[in-house]
Amino acid sequence: MVNGRTVLERFPAGGPRGSWPAEEFARARREEGQRAEVVMDLASDAFLVVVSEPEAAVAA
Repeated sequence: MVNGRTVLERFPAGGPRGSWPAEEFARARREEGQRAEVVMDLASDAFLVVVSEPEAAVAA
């Protein structure tokens, strides 16, 4: 977990033209109810599918 986010999957940035495997994977996770998004990791030249950890409830 980094910055309150968990990496679900990594995809190389050099995928076949017209193919968006990271976006397809993220969409499938969103259909399951997860808050998945795709971010680019420039250091590793990869797309990451991440989910944000739910914020802790604050007791009043």
